[in-house]
Amino acid sequence: MFHRSERLLLRPPWPEDWQAVFAGIADEGVVRNLASAPWPYAQDDAQEWCAQPQDPYAPRFLITLADSGEVIGCIGFGPLPVEDGGGDGTMEMGYWIARQHWGRGYASEAARAVIEIARACGHPRIVASHFIDNPASGRVLRKAGFLPTGRIELRHSKGRGYESQTVGYALDLEEVDQALPAAA
Repeated sequence: MFHRSERLLLRPPWPEDWQAVFAGIADEGVVRNLASAPWPYAQDDAQEWCAQPQDPYAPRFLITLADSGEVIGCIGFGPLPVEDGGGDGTMEMGYWIARQHWGRGYASEAARAVIEIARACGHPRIVASHFIDNPASGRVLRKAGFLPTGRIELRHSKGRGYESQTVGYALDLEEVDQALPAAA
């Protein structure tokens, strides 16, 4: 699955992309804001991630610059585990942007694109969270249309090696669709 936004092309990772992924994520400042990536992040981690099979209803994407093809990050969504309130079709979105590309609006643009994909897949709800000491990620989520849930929960971060507080966000895709005016 591919998706083009104004400045970005989202595309699936391929095994040969591991070096570009590694170059962007092998930064403690990036990894510490993720729940599932280990620190230190090794070349083997990038190779394994890029080699994983794709699920068309829970896709993972490389975020690339549309004009150059440069990999600047990753984004995707997958089923929210039942123990975290999932099991009803709710998807959880995660992303990262390489440090040299922070502050340019790429994460918000990629998040809006992934929301379009989740809607096209028929998912009713998408959630996301950020560690409390990473407010920039909260701004990304709000710009993409997510609303704060008011929930602050502990979540383990492999990159940090401990649990840290996260702030929850949600976007009910069915409610958004119902709020849009009908086509004439």
